[in-house]
Amino acid sequence: MEEEKPASGEEQIVHSFDKSANPLITSRLLIILGIVLLVGIGSGYLLSRQKVGLGGITGRSSSSSAPKGTVAGSNDTTTFKDITEGVLKTGGTDGEGAYHLVRPGGDSQNVYLTSSIVDLSKFIDKKIKVWGQTQKAQHAGWLMDVGKIEVLE
Repeated sequence: MEEEKPASGEEQIVHSFDKSANPLITSRLLIILGIVLLVGIGSGYLLSRQKVGLGGITGRSSSSSAPKGTVAGSNDTTTFKDITEGVLKTGGTDGEGAYHLVRPGGDSQNVYLTSSIVDLSKFIDKKIKVWGQTQKAQHAGWLMDVGKIEVLE
């Protein structure tokens, strides 16, 4: 099949590919792409294996057993101005809160907690002090979004 030559003065719209492309360039490109892929996978793996702190701006420990004095979370006392303390337990009430603080005075004194900043699961069964923001609740007597936490015992 022969290509049609354009009439003089006309530009050819359809061009044929150069079949003599340098295979050395193609193999170099494949090697470079392979190296980039291996470096990306390797660095992603290494980053995923790094230990992360307790979550929060001032976290000082990455241990799941947080020692006394550990502080985690935000220092924003204007947003997180409500303060309370007690022993942290798992479970909310009627879908409100994932954790609760047990305080003296019985179940009516429990504070139900969520947190957008601190990983509260690191502090279960610890006596803690929390700074947070009170939220509207349907069933919980007191529902709080925790912004900062300190381990007391």
